[in-house]
Amino acid sequence: MTFNRGASLITALTLLLASLGMANAGGSHMHTGGRTTQPVGHYEFCQGLPQECRQKTPKRGPVELSRKLWATIIAVNNDVNTSVMPLTDMEIWGREEVWSYPVNGEGDCEDYVLEKRRRLMQAGVPAGNLLITVVRQPNGEGHAVLTVHTSMGDFILDNLEGKVLPWSETPYTYLKRQSVQHSGVWVSISDGRADAVASVR
Repeated sequence: MTFNRGASLITALTLLLASLGMANAGGSHMHTGGRTTQPVGHYEFCQGLPQECRQKTPKRGPVELSRKLWATIIAVNNDVNTSVMPLTDMEIWGREEVWSYPVNGEGDCEDYVLEKRRRLMQAGVPAGNLLITVVRQPNGEGHAVLTVHTSMGDFILDNLEGKVLPWSETPYTYLKRQSVQHSGVWVSISDGRADAVASVR
C-alpha cells in the first residue's frame, strides 16, 4: 500500500478499511477459536530456542498503529523480503519443515516470518502482537505469514507479496496462529471467507 505524503496515516488507513467494508464491522481482526496443535516445525524450533516460545503477554488490546509503527512495519517487510533469498528447507537442510532464522541470507516462508518477527520485537512491538500464522494458498499448499495485530486491524507480512495487506484482502485460507497471550501456544482461526478450513500438521 502507498499513501500520499500529505495524507494522515491514520486517516488513510481508516479510509482503506472503510473501502473494504471492514471499518466498524469487526472484520478487520481475525476471529480465533480454541487452542490447537502446534506446527511440527515450530515445536522443533522451540526445542532448540526455548526462550523464543516462553514469551507471555499480559491480556491487553492490539498495539496502537501509529505513523512511526506503520513506517517500521513497511521497512522491515521490504528489507527482509529483498535481503533473504528464497530456498526450500530441502535445499538448505536436506529435509522438510525446519523452522529457523535465515541462514547465510537464505530461507523459506517460516524463516522470513521469524526474521520479521524478531526485527519488529527489537523495534519495541510486543510479542503478543506479532503472530506467526499458518495459511493455505489457493493452490492448496501450506504457507506461513506474520500477522501484526494492531488497533486498525490485522495486517499480513508475506514474502510472496510486496505490499502489507489487511488479512481479509489476501488470497489465503487462514488456519491457525500463535496465541496473543503465549508465544508457544497456537489457536485456530475461524476464517469466515471460506466454507471450510482444513487442518495442517
